[in-house]
Amino acid sequence: MSETEMRSVVVEREIPFPPEKIWRALTQPHLIEEWLMKNDFQPVVGRRFNFRRDPVPNWNGVIDCEVMSVEPNRTLTYTWGAFGVGSVVTWTLTSTAAGTHLRMEHSGFRPDQQQNYQGAKYGWQKFFANLEQVLTRID
Repeated sequence: MSETEMRSVVVEREIPFPPEKIWRALTQPHLIEEWLMKNDFQPVVGRRFNFRRDPVPNWNGVIDCEVMSVEPNRTLTYTWGAFGVGSVVTWTLTSTAAGTHLRMEHSGFRPDQQQNYQGAKYGWQKFFANLEQVLTRID
């Protein structure tokens, strides 16, 4: 299957905080837990980690991941393995006059993975809203 047949979920926001503050929320485990899920994340290339939530029918609640790239305050990429689907999440932070342009791309959904793709579209909107709330609370 060619890359052009793969689908991606992209969420972009202008956020009125500097990249350094958003980076902390994307890379510090206790902050990630507040907006996404429990985790054992460390921003180290090659680090295997997982996100965990309470199990639901047909899912054990674990997402297996591995850090692929880390550029502090700029980009973060990790694999995302759940429901038998292997995909990749890439965060890109770009400093702007008003704060930061934050872009998240969750890529690698095949056309026959429509349910997973729709779930990711829904989930990331919710996660972004949670992230923005966390950012307003932290120093």
